[in-house]
Amino acid sequence: MAAVAASVMSGVVRGVTASSARPQRRSGGASAPTPATSATPARRLLRPSSSSSSVVPSAISTTTGGALDTLLGARIITSGGEQEVRDSVSKYYGETLQTSVDLKTTACATPYALPKAIREILGKVPDEIKAKYYGCGSPTPQGIAGLRVLDLGSGSGRDCYVAAALVGEAGSVTGIDMTDGQLDVARKYVDEYCTDTLGYAAPNMKFVKGTIEDLRVAGVADASVDLIISNCVINLSPDKPAVLSEAARVLADGGEFYFSDVYCDRRLPEHLRSHEVLLGECLGGAMYIEDFKRLCAATGFTDPRVLEGHEIAVTDEALAELLGEARFYSLTYRLFKLPAGRLETLCEDYGQYAVYKGTIAGHPNAYSLDDHHRLEKGKVFPVCGNSAAMLGETWLGQHFDIVGDRNVHYGLFDCGPNPVAVSSSTAAAASAAETVLAASSGAWCVVVGEGDEVVWAFAVLRRRRRRRRRRR
Repeated sequence: MAAVAASVMSGVVRGVTASSARPQRRSGGASAPTPATSATPARRLLRPSSSSSSVVPSAISTTTGGALDTLLGARIITSGGEQEVRDSVSKYYGETLQTSVDLKTTACATPYALPKAIREILGKVPDEIKAKYYGCGSPTPQGIAGLRVLDLGSGSGRDCYVAAALVGEAGSVTGIDMTDGQLDVARKYVDEYCTDTLGYAAPNMKFVKGTIEDLRVAGVADASVDLIISNCVINLSPDKPAVLSEAARVLADGGEFYFSDVYCDRRLPEHLRSHEVLLGECLGGAMYIEDFKRLCAATGFTDPRVLEGHEIAVTDEALAELLGEARFYSLTYRLFKLPAGRLETLCEDYGQYAVYKGTIAGHPNAYSLDDHHRLEKGKVFPVCGNSAAMLGETWLGQHFDIVGDRNVHYGLFDCGPNPVAVSSSTAAAASAAETVLAASSGAWCVVVGEGDEVVWAFAVLRRRRRRRRRRR
């Protein structure tokens, strides 16, 4: 038993603060996820933290470099500047990788089954488009008929081809990429696919050369997009604050940035962040997930929500040795753009509830807003003010009835656990700690942990054992 307790303590008790106040739910996702196949959220023994990971840094520049940008991993620093990073990425995806078989990790792969409707659409997408696909998730929501879609870092265009079918003739899809080789492949089949395969009178899809840090150059106007998608690309950017700022600029109110990307459980040192192969494999540019949430808040995307995720395997032995104990995760995020003040930094209770109408294509019985809000058709679902705004004041609004307003405030709202965004190592440690405490016949408040709270039961366990030894 002592060995179990020691093992648990050695892996978990670090970075703990000394506050005694009971933690409250913060808006936004949490740390690294457990595998997406987990059926139930991990239970954790908690001692609260006195500091909030959602504190926004005082300044995050989107135009000038600085110590904060480097610390956050928001910028990739090399001797040749941002252009060197772009050239390296373009070479890796335009020349080094011929197909997805050449990848050295599972970062640029989607390990879980896609929805039936998406699979059926992919069956009609040209093989060459699919062969050069390097995404890490499935950032193309269903139910987007008629929307204006922008794909950041569209690559060979696979997600754009899927979106072109989902939005219909009334919608539009634009792919932005900086790699000529990828753009050549993406453009090759546009006319044939849109007019012959989909039966449209004219193509509703186009591909434009440009960088995702400056969409003005690519001709994307303010508030001209309803939905932005991106698949394992933001980590490749040398200037992530600029990417998020541009996304906020081009999105119309009620729009959404829906994307999959790679994140790390820690801040990587500079020599790893500028490593050519690690950059190309989407690991070198991966931000520490808590820093990414801070960056979202600083660029106008309050309360980022995690929809799904999985851990990434580094299959190349040399890269695995180089990375050491760093762990990487693919997460699908949802960032909503709403007028200032509609999304708050905490989940607040206004006595509101939502009812799903069952009208989103592919989701006839229930719909998941994120990893801990799944609404069944016709069933009353209490929501915080932020969730009410996301469901009722965005492109999703036509599919939900929101009852109540913000006239009366009832305090903080318990949004429940984040089963996807819970650290797998922490979950394992928590399970071991619960076993230890149960065997010790001790009582402890077992709650569902979330955010950046940490497991804390070991000091109590030690004191309890000392008392038992003294009695003997």
